[in-house]
Amino acid sequence: MVDPSLLLQFVPHGTTLGSFQGKTYLSLVGFRFCKTKLWGRVAVPFHSEFEEVNLRFYVHRQVDGESRRGVVSIKEIVPKRAIALTARWVYGENYVSLPMQHKVVRTDNSIDAEYSWRQDNSRFRLFASSQGAPVLPSRGSLEQYITEHHRGYSRQRSGSSLEYHVTHVPWPASFAAHAGFEGPPEKLYGPEFTRVLRRRPDSAYVADGSFV
Repeated sequence: MVDPSLLLQFVPHGTTLGSFQGKTYLSLVGFRFCKTKLWGRVAVPFHSEFEEVNLRFYVHRQVDGESRRGVVSIKEIVPKRAIALTARWVYGENYVSLPMQHKVVRTDNSIDAEYSWRQDNSRFRLFASSQGAPVLPSRGSLEQYITEHHRGYSRQRSGSSLEYHVTHVPWPASFAAHAGFEGPPEKLYGPEFTRVLRRRPDSAYVADGSFV
């Protein structure tokens, strides 16, 4: 949870800052992309599987009486320079490329996941360990709020906003009792996010993925 004033400068035009039960959330999320294709059709050699770490928050947009929930990315880290350049050009989002790697270890009742990367002489690590089999989040829960957003929004240089649709089935998730972030956050995200990223997370989950 964060003070809403921390995120107001990043809210795209036409959206409002989202909340869950009156609380504002900022998430640091690690993904693994597999069998990725440009526009869903074109596979680029050596660029179809890669990691991403995404600092994001949540917004709402009202369209003809419909309340659309979406995510806004503050910074997205990927290992491939071409992916970062393409995403910045197509979506206008703040992608950077840094050397990255990941490790996921699964047993019958636990998952240990880790994403690590480097910037200059600094090393960073995002990690989580969960117990129990992943289950579908209950309707109206915080887990559902965090994992089920089907819109993405980004603020364009012109001042306008871009909306894109992300479709996937609900993701089973398990609570991570042990999770955290290591590394100097001010080097990646600036001093305003340092205090938040250095503290213990309010909640953490490991989620199964799906076709997107």
